[in-house]
Order: sequence, then C-alpha cells, then structure tokens
Amino acid sequence: MHNVERMIERFYTTPLLVFWETTKACPLACKHCRANAILRPMPGELTTWEAKAFLEQVAEFEKPYPELIVTGGDPLMRGDIFELLDYAKELGLRASLAPAVSKNLFEALPELRGRIYSASISLDGLKEAHEELRGIPGVFDDTLRAVKELLDAGIKVQVNTVVWRKSLPQLPEVFKLIYDLGVRVWEVFFLIETGRAVKSLDISPQEYEDAVQFLVDASTYGVQIRTVEAPFYRRAKLQRLNGAKYSSPLYDKLVARLRELMGEPKKALDPTIVPTRDGFGIIFVAHDGTVYPSGFLPYPLGNVRKESIARIYREHPLLVKMRRGEFEGRCGICEYKSICGGSRARAFAAFKSPLAEDPACIYIPQRL
Repeated sequence: MHNVERMIERFYTTPLLVFWETTKACPLACKHCRANAILRPMPGELTTWEAKAFLEQVAEFEKPYPELIVTGGDPLMRGDIFELLDYAKELGLRASLAPAVSKNLFEALPELRGRIYSASISLDGLKEAHEELRGIPGVFDDTLRAVKELLDAGIKVQVNTVVWRKSLPQLPEVFKLIYDLGVRVWEVFFLIETGRAVKSLDISPQEYEDAVQFLVDASTYGVQIRTVEAPFYRRAKLQRLNGAKYSSPLYDKLVARLRELMGEPKKALDPTIVPTRDGFGIIFVAHDGTVYPSGFLPYPLGNVRKESIARIYREHPLLVKMRRGEFEGRCGICEYKSICGGSRARAFAAFKSPLAEDPACIYIPQRL
C-alpha cells in the first residue's frame, strides 16, 4: 500500500490523466454518448493557438507529466489534430487518442504512427449489442478491423467497454475476443446518466457488484483492467487480496463462462491499485476550455482560456474537498474511501451533489 500512498500524495498536485475533448464533432450517434456529440463542431472550440497554449499548461505540471487523453467527439474531425499532436510531443507530453471508428480513423492510420502512444477503441458487447448502442450497422466488424490495424501499425491499443444491460451477460465473451485480438488493457466503463445516457440502459446496484467482482477474476489472465465510474472495483480487489470470497448467481455464471473460454487463471491477482476518481488524479477539459472533474461530471470549475489548468486542479474548493474525502453518506465513513471514494459523477447525477454517496455501490461500511 506504500505505492498507493505515494500516488495519493502525488494526485494532490498532479493528475495521472488529463482528458481533452478536442471537439464535439463525431460521425456516430451513440445512445450513451457523454458528449452529446454532433456532426459539426460546436462554436467556441479552442483555436489552434488556444489549444497549443493549453498544451503548454499541461506541461507546467510536475514530471512525469500527466498522460494526455485526446478525445471528443472524434478528435480526427479537427483539421489541425496532427499539428496539435506534434506540438504535444514537442513539449514532452505523452498523448493517447480516443477516436471514433469511422473512415476518418482508417485514413489517418499512417499519420498516427509515431504521433501517439496508444489508442483506445470502444467495443460495447458482441455484434448485435455493440451496433445497437453505437447506432451504425457494420461498426462491429470495423471495430475489430481498427484494433487489428492499429496493432499492426505498432500502436498500443486499449479496448473500452461500456457495461450496460445487454453487454453485462456478454462480458466473458468480450474478454475472450479482445484477448484473442492481442489487447492487454481493458477499460470498463459504467454508465452515468449524463449526455444521451439514460437509466433504461443501466444495470442494478447488485449487478454492478457482480460485474466488478467478475472483473477481479478476469484480471488474473494477464490483462490490465481499469474501471471508469466504478472505483469500488478497487475495494472488491482489495477484499479478494485479503482472502474474501464472493458468490452470487450472476457472478458465478459469468466466472464459469470465463473459465470455460479461458481455462484456469494464468496469474495471481495483481495487487496494483491506482486510486483515481473524478477530480483526483483525473481532470477533464471540454471543447471550449471549460474544466470539469471528469467528462461525466458536468460541474464547471473554470476555463483554461482564463486560468491555468494546474491552478484549477490544485486549488478549486470542490476538488480540495473531494481529494480530502469529505463525502456524504456511506462514502464519507467508508474504510475504503482513500482507494475508492465512489463515483462523484454518479453521486451528482443521482443527488445533484458531487460529494454525495455513490448509489451504485452496495457495500456497507464497517462503521454501519
């Protein structure tokens, strides 16, 4: 846990990840889209000059610099995206790209080599489920093609998967699919009711627990697993590292299918825990320069056109409270709040308070 304590200390002043929504323009119309992405750029996007000034702000953080996650919309719909990626590299920033799977990506592949550290590609279930969520027939096969071509180009690939009502029972098959593709980083997203995401797509709190417990087992197959808006995955992982057992009908079914597809685990459970959460180790900059704790928490903190992102991250009163763990309800008294802290975005979506408890977590703190 000493490494965790060092990370927590560092996250007070320097985030691990800076997400930059370069544009809201995107050729897709995904049902769960956080950004409410549209076909054309929104007025007020950072100009090339303003974008470079923002990148210089990111380089003002302590070394090693935060990783820059270049997202959207579809960042490849910005005409100056290669110029900006080159400038980030010139500043010493490590940039990763989160593109939409479209003709833009396939056309840009030769230009991306050497400009980005990695790319993240979304795969939100098997063919029918993925295409229902993404809203475009044929995008499943294009997604698999994108993963293969990026890997062939020597670019590291992370697959992102949204856990929703149709992808949940398919998680073992999705894991097997990305493993066979050669992907070794799986980032699993849990829904927040923001943008176009609606409650009817979401799963229950018990299913959240079943899903994160399944992910603990999946992590024993040599794939690095991270969660977005389910920080209680780390609580589940630590419980299992300390010898706790877990069982439920859905979890048992998912793990049995995982073993059927993958055989017995290849590695012991990795003790690594990275205690990021909205506004702590993570910060998000929108297309117009507005800063938010994360892309899923629409609580404006300032704007990089007027104030340095480093100053906003270090000094904004809400972020200070969040990193101190000044939470309400169960999250405020939970013995795991330093490594978890609950999803601040889900707390805000449910209770209009970014400091409220996370309603998706079923864990009852020992003090209760």
